[in-house]
Parts: sequence; structure tokens; C-alpha cells
Amino acid sequence: QVQLVESGGGMVQAGGSLRLSCAASGSIFAINDMAWYRQAPGKPRELVANVTRGSSTKYADSVKGRFTISRDNIRNTVDLQMNSLSPDDTANYYCNARVTAIVRSSGLVESDYWGQGTQVTVSS
Repeated sequence: QVQLVESGGGMVQAGGSLRLSCAASGSIFAINDMAWYRQAPGKPRELVANVTRGSSTKYADSVKGRFTISRDNIRNTVDLQMNSLSPDDTANYYCNARVTAIVRSSGLVESDYWGQGTQVTVSS
């Protein structure tokens, strides 16, 4: 029904920058909140940043001032610009979107969708 595809992960040295992108496609009626989460080995998945349809944003304390989330409501994309990266930012990053999808048998259904994850590795 709905797919989220991430891109932009990779390896970078401490102090460097990366930009993650996520594109939503499929039977989309509307996209509400969009967000980026991350999960490091042995740790629970945590919210990194969230953006509402009206572009209000929220950030984890650990990334405030370094990361910027933005979205394009026409292209159905959400980006995460990550600056001043540190080894503590190493994790698998996941795109999340709360989507009202068009379901043939049910009409409009709101659900959370996840991307497959993209690895970010920051070396010291």
C-alpha cells in the first residue's frame, strides 16, 4: 500500500555531515507526522526528530542544534540534515510516517509506516 524508501546513509568522520532522505509512495491520501528514529546496537529505537504536516518540529536533546528535519508535502519526502556528527550518532536510521492510506476494502485507514533503515557510521 505505502512504501518508505530511505537514502543517504554512509560512513563519515567525526565532525562531518550527512543528509538522509526518505520518499513515501503508494496509495497515499494524506501524510500526517513524519519522523526519523535511530537504533544503535544493544539500544532501543529512539526518536531523533519529528515534523508535523504544518512543519512544526521536535528534536531529541542529543541532536538539537546539529540536526535539521524538513519535509516536502508535494513530493512526500522528509529529509534529515546531520551536522557535527559524533561516534555517538552511529546507528541505523529509520524513516517513519503516519499515513492515511487508501485501502480498497476499507476506505481511508491511518497507520504508521517504516522504512527499511539506512546505516550511519561515524568514525572518531
